[in-house]
This record gives sequence, structure tokens and C-alpha cells, in this order.
Amino acid sequence: MISVRRSDDRFRGGDGAAGIESRHSFSFGTFYDPDNLRFGPILACNEEHLAPGAGFEEHPHSHTEIVTWVVEGELTHRDSAGHATVVRPGDVQHLSAASGVRHVERNDGESPLTFLQMWLAPLEPGGDPSYTTVPGIADSTPYALPEAGAMLHVRRLAEGERTAVPDAPRVYVHVVRGGVALGDAELTAGDAARISGEAGLELVGDGAAEVLMWELPD
Repeated sequence: MISVRRSDDRFRGGDGAAGIESRHSFSFGTFYDPDNLRFGPILACNEEHLAPGAGFEEHPHSHTEIVTWVVEGELTHRDSAGHATVVRPGDVQHLSAASGVRHVERNDGESPLTFLQMWLAPLEPGGDPSYTTVPGIADSTPYALPEAGAMLHVRRLAEGERTAVPDAPRVYVHVVRGGVALGDAELTAGDAARISGEAGLELVGDGAAEVLMWELPD
């Protein structure tokens, strides 16, 4: 089964007066849809737009694997475990909240910031928080998330270039920029596909494209 979810169908949230615009692909915050709570371990896929100087002040997380992908701009991260980093386009950021952590996310730069943040449920609750960044991850280099039994694939495609969709029980595809073909479906920036029980699928680039694919357990 392939379920395509269009960018414009996402719930719009955030706080315009504070310079924050959010687009939620799953039930999140004030948006509740009982038929759209999660896909496998994925609990959230939020596209955040922060104006210069805007941000999310210190707030808590627990029992959640949080993976962030910066589309443009620079994201300043600080957390209660003592980590302080600036995350840039092409970097993978992973915060394992485990038994509990607090963090701050801000746009301290002079340009607008856009980032994707994906929340996954861990296989087991508890444990100690951890923080990892992979700067400038190379194309086709997977990032393993064993805490959730998942694998993230980053693909940057040229016009007509093909890439295999993992043959996994579930795959979540999110188009960051550009466009791709998935079978008979055309996906553009912000579109996503939720794939269950399929094999032998490919993505084909329609111009330059950047895609995130989550290989997920059953």
C-alpha cells in the first residue's frame, strides 16, 4: 500500500506573532486526528519556519527519539545535558530524550531558518539521554537509529536519477526539495508517502531533488 500525503494537507500551526510557522504531518499539539496519530514508530514530522531571533524556549522531552534536518539557515541547539551546537543544512541531529531532557531551539542567525523535525517512539522507554550530530552526511549514507529500530536514508537525486526504496515492512518518504516520481505518483517539496508491504519500488528524480526515507519495522 502507498498512501500519498500532500504538503498542503498538513496542519498549520505555530505562532505568527513570535515568528514561528509550523506544518504538522501527524496529530500534534492542538491538532488531533485519531486516524493520523503515527506511522510505525514515527510520531511526528514537523516542518518549522523560524524568523531571525525566533525560537522554542527551554522545554522538556522524554521517551522520544528526535531527528532534525535543516533545510536552510542555522539552528542553535542547547540542552540540559550540556550540549550546545549549531546545526546546518546537510547535518543530521539526533537527540535521544530517554528518561528526560530539556532543550532550546533557536534561530540566532540573520536569515530565515527552515528545518524538519521527526519524532520516533523508542523500542524501550527510559535510559540516559544522548546527543549526536553527523555534519554534512554524504548522499546514500544511512543513519541508524537502533533505539527505534529505524534507519534514515538521505538521497540527493539529479534529473532522471533512480534510487531504490528500501524493501522494509514500512517506509516513510518525505521530499525536502525538488520533485520525484514514485510509481504513478508525482511528489514535490513537502509531500510524503507512507508505504507498507511493498517491494521493488524506486524514486526517480524530476530535476534536482532531496529526499529523506525512513526504513521502519513492522
